[in-house]
Amino acid sequence: MAMFDVVAKGFRDVRNRLEGKVELTEENIDDALKDIRMSMLEADVNFRIAKNFVTRVKEKALGEIVKTTAKGEDGKVKVSAGDHFIRICHDELEGLMGPVDTNIVFGNPRVGPTKIMMVGLQGAGKTTTTAKLANLLINEHDKKPLLVGADVYRPAAIEQLRVLGNQIGIPVHAVEGGDPIQVCKDALKIAQDTGRDVVLFDTAGRLAVDDVLMDELEQIVDSTKPENIFLVVDAMIGQDAVNTANEFNQRLEIDGFIMTKLDGDARGGAALSIKEVTGKPIKFVGVGEKIEDLEAFRPEGFANRILGFGDVMGLMNKFEKSLTEEEAAKAEKDAMRMLSGEFNFNDFYNQLQQMSKLGSMSELMEMMPFFGGGMPADVQIDDKELVRIRAIIQSMTEKERTQPELLTRQPNRLRRIASGSGMELEKVEAVLQQFNTMRAVMQQFSNMGGGFLDKIPGFGQLNKMRQMKDMDIGSLLGDLMGGAEGGMGGGIPGLGGMQLPPGYVPPGGKRQASSKGTKSRSMSRSKKKRKRKASRKARRPKK
Repeated sequence: MAMFDVVAKGFRDVRNRLEGKVELTEENIDDALKDIRMSMLEADVNFRIAKNFVTRVKEKALGEIVKTTAKGEDGKVKVSAGDHFIRICHDELEGLMGPVDTNIVFGNPRVGPTKIMMVGLQGAGKTTTTAKLANLLINEHDKKPLLVGADVYRPAAIEQLRVLGNQIGIPVHAVEGGDPIQVCKDALKIAQDTGRDVVLFDTAGRLAVDDVLMDELEQIVDSTKPENIFLVVDAMIGQDAVNTANEFNQRLEIDGFIMTKLDGDARGGAALSIKEVTGKPIKFVGVGEKIEDLEAFRPEGFANRILGFGDVMGLMNKFEKSLTEEEAAKAEKDAMRMLSGEFNFNDFYNQLQQMSKLGSMSELMEMMPFFGGGMPADVQIDDKELVRIRAIIQSMTEKERTQPELLTRQPNRLRRIASGSGMELEKVEAVLQQFNTMRAVMQQFSNMGGGFLDKIPGFGQLNKMRQMKDMDIGSLLGDLMGGAEGGMGGGIPGLGGMQLPPGYVPPGGKRQASSKGTKSRSMSRSKKKRKRKASRKARRPKK
């Protein structure tokens, strides 16, 4: 289950319920709000917060004057009552989690290093998050941090911190079995002596909040006077995370939260509740296990994903983090070349490599704006498909990669590739179809004005992707997502079973008359050849 799946389903049901409605009435709003309230409660959102959210949405929706047209970039655009309702929900969701506050208070370097105190329960990912935050301070704020292992009761925590510190090349101060208050005080002097401008205290945790733990943390606060106190909370424990946050905040007056494990099957209740209950912002979110998988929390992006609009900025950030400056410059140059029609299997392979760096296919699909209605329930996303396609491309000769038309003119090459990659011939033929479709679709995007791949090869230029939320993207990408034999998606690797929309016209092709015609045209070459051979054999006179 992807993040926010439960609550997102409720909002998708509302969009479907209001489809075709010309006005917002108390009757149809009440039905829609029941779906939203139930989905929020199933996502473990605090009951009071869910109730207040629904009340605010209802008040604004009933007082809304619905216009049937709105101004767009290309003139007037038709909007529905449902569109207005979803916009109200979006603004309320963003307000519930926001506003954006990723500020870190840095002290005067002349006085001493900035102190950041990390607190939280055991198992929330505090030690890993401390190292992730240090890495972010290095890359985004040009700081020189010092890690402090103040959890003296768990030697494993100190050892883990040392391993992580070594991984990102920063020192760690820790004393196994020492006094945690003294360890933190000594770390401040070490930081000053060694030119470290930020000190991060990885403090001890407990299985639950108790007086012994809180007394120790209060003593560390009194002796070090940290500019920032961040509570690390596990998003997977739902409302319990909110209760824990309340208790810590009452004793320590925390400055914000870092939410972990949002890449798992967290239902999102904590993210939707914690700001409203405590009044303190979510600063950062952990979205993976890698040291760089810590992102600034953006309420707008989360609201967009809940409502099925994708998260363009989040996708942009993922892409930028996955590339070095040299790779980014090369990617932009390659994008312009590909849009001019020079697209071969080497480019296709590089696109697949880049996709694998960005995360799982299901997460990427969730962030793409042209899946606004949510992924169909019968669509299976298979990350292993990328591996299979790369194996097929690796089995090609360099000439075949740079001159893909050879594979169309000389089908025997496909048999050799299938044998070399250990794949069935139908799968190799499907990859060739995917490649040809991708090349055709890129040419379609180039005709839209501006480079679709100017910034993100394989995904799209930022402004274009934003425009796609308001486009009939099905007519443009239908062939890219068409089902192919062997369970391979027609264009996007890993998407199986998605069919072309009725009446779809593929780039440069003819209108599809029926599903029967589609099936006959998509028949693989090998099957056609076997059919012709059987027909000739049947016509021969019997001896």
